[in-house]
Amino acid sequence: MRKRLISSLLLLSAITFLATAQVLKPVTWKYNSKKVADKEYELTFEATLETNWHLYTMDLPEGGPVPTTIIFEEPNGYELVGKTEQLSEIHKMYDKTFEMDITYFSDKAIFKQRIKLTTDKRINVKAIIEYQVCDDAQCLFLDEEKVFVFNKDAEALAVKKDENEIKEQKEKAIDALIEKSEKTEVDVQTSTDEKSNTSLWFIFFAAFLAGLFAIATPCVFPMIPMTVSFFMHGSENRAKAIRKALFFGFSIIGIYTIVGTVVAVTLGASFANLLSTHWIPNIIFFLIFIIFAASFFGMFEITLPSWIANKSDAQVDKGGIFGPFFMALTLVVVSFSCTGPFVGSILVESATGQVIGPIIGMLGFSLAFALPFTIFAVFPSLLNKLPKSGGWLNTVKVVLGFIELGFAFKFLSVVDQTYHWGYLDREIYIAIWVVIATLLGMYLLGKLKFAHDSDIPHIGVPRLFLAIASFTFAIYLFPGMFGAPLKALSGYLPPQTTHDFDIKAIVRNNSIVMDGKNGESGLCEKPKYSDFLHLEHGLKGYFDYEQGLKCAKEKNKPVFIDFTGHGCVNCREMEAKVWSDPRVLKRLKEDFIIIALYVDDKTKLPEEDWVTSTVDGKVKKTLGKKYSDFQISRFNVNAQPYYVPLDTNGKLLVDPQAYDLDVDNFVEFLDKALEEFKKRQ
Repeated sequence: MRKRLISSLLLLSAITFLATAQVLKPVTWKYNSKKVADKEYELTFEATLETNWHLYTMDLPEGGPVPTTIIFEEPNGYELVGKTEQLSEIHKMYDKTFEMDITYFSDKAIFKQRIKLTTDKRINVKAIIEYQVCDDAQCLFLDEEKVFVFNKDAEALAVKKDENEIKEQKEKAIDALIEKSEKTEVDVQTSTDEKSNTSLWFIFFAAFLAGLFAIATPCVFPMIPMTVSFFMHGSENRAKAIRKALFFGFSIIGIYTIVGTVVAVTLGASFANLLSTHWIPNIIFFLIFIIFAASFFGMFEITLPSWIANKSDAQVDKGGIFGPFFMALTLVVVSFSCTGPFVGSILVESATGQVIGPIIGMLGFSLAFALPFTIFAVFPSLLNKLPKSGGWLNTVKVVLGFIELGFAFKFLSVVDQTYHWGYLDREIYIAIWVVIATLLGMYLLGKLKFAHDSDIPHIGVPRLFLAIASFTFAIYLFPGMFGAPLKALSGYLPPQTTHDFDIKAIVRNNSIVMDGKNGESGLCEKPKYSDFLHLEHGLKGYFDYEQGLKCAKEKNKPVFIDFTGHGCVNCREMEAKVWSDPRVLKRLKEDFIIIALYVDDKTKLPEEDWVTSTVDGKVKKTLGKKYSDFQISRFNVNAQPYYVPLDTNGKLLVDPQAYDLDVDNFVEFLDKALEEFKKRQ
């Protein structure tokens, strides 16, 4: 029994090690070359991704994840024709860590580059693909090499394969490890599905709330008793009247949902990519939201052509199901001036996500919009309890105008960031929102009036509460003008890097206690690469393994290796949510020598620092490739973030830790490493 227990524990440990320490290979590449004109060829690079992994596109803004790059080395005997094309479906999401919209591929990515041969001699066209792939818990920074060989007749012969026995053994080991990690992949799939479902539920409830707001607008609310009277008039059969009322409600839902379906089918994900990469649609939406806001403020009224409403209204008197249907259509058309901004906003926002987003959005909006009409049509006696139409309806409309005005600047911000105009920096954007929120509060208190507003002898309790909320929001925003993170609104604000006056960063940078000749606190010598590499939260450390290990021996402190990357989303999230904890910061600052190794840095190394990989036999000439190979060869892992505690001899103290947002777990991880280090003294 004891032997069986020990065997089980050993087996469990082995499985755990294989699941956590492995060289991942989530992308498979295929290549092809095709003649398209005289001496012109089209080279195709096709990536197939495993489930839950995504590959970033080639056109990401600066300061975000690492974009896919295809580098053609030594273009001798040929020239590139045009830019590399991206042909697969592109997805978009807002990344809270980088505070920007990012675009990526799922399942498959295809890139095409045209070349023109300038010689009849045999040539090699060597392409290096550098890219980043991520799933929900980790990121990888990888590269591929491919050589297309052309002979004197400029015919594609073959793709040169540069594989040796070591690499073949490595790939076999990788395949074996991947088979062992199927259970982990299933968990990640579940997590991704949950996120997707959460996103759709958010779209549905946000649209449902918009539908409720739309009912309280001046061109919708007064139509409730008018519409309900249609079902009460001439209907001696109560059951028949209820059936008509229900069909009327389902017709409203059907009309709006069809609109969402058309948008999803005709625009879909390509529309999302267009929104994220081109200034024209964003400027158009900015202007549309401004126009709708002006309309809500009473400057003018937006209406559809009258002939549309007249034709629909003419069909209402037809018998059977046609009457309720065209009554619903008439309601949708006539109320457009008030519902248009809601419908437009829902379609724009939901279309930037999944293809099914617009359908879910319109379903939620129409369900809320149809609900009161249907309820009052089935129970007409409830009409007596409705509040009377009056000036409060215009107040609702004006409040919605302020909200539309605020959201308009989100589209302008996208253009400003994408094209690096620098006009709508973070503090300017926040200042605009502060002014809008303040003016809204003044309007609710009756200190600001528009042409169609009624005189307010006194304000009611609801208006007072809304005014308080508006002023509170303005006060909450105000510190953001001086660098406060405003995490609750990070998805709607420009990134922190666009802030010109960040007090938090200024204070931190000027409050560091300087000691030693090198001016670095607690370090042995000035770190290499510290002119362009930095640690978060004012921490000090090294960016070269040998230099950091040398200092650890001098200080007699354990080493904390942080395998990270400039474009690693989960690395930034760990730094923001785990490293920022005072307990973690204290331990990292006082008890460890930190060595941050950036596996995606493109800095060229001097020849004396080049290393020849024992994994693939290639020479690593950049800082990132050197330490990416170091992570794989030393720890058999290629994912980031990855945290490794070592003693002064470079030996492992405790098992490394990967992405985990549980602060208590991370503190325990650091304490165990310190305890083990003391035992070895």
